[in-house]
Amino acid sequence: MSRRRYVARGIPGGYRIWDNTARRWWGDLYELCPDDLLDELDGARDHDRITALLKRYRAVKR
Repeated sequence: MSRRRYVARGIPGGYRIWDNTARRWWGDLYELCPDDLLDELDGARDHDRITALLKRYRAVKR
């Protein structure tokens, strides 16, 4: 099994997405763990689906 490129890491205040290849944070701070976003980033990488998920998680922010 290959190593995942994107993983969610818990930090104070929520979750951030860590890019193992670039060794840096990717995206914004999320209050809820973005499981379906991570699955899309590591899987099919459909641009339209990723954009829709990003908009959904940004809307969840308070």
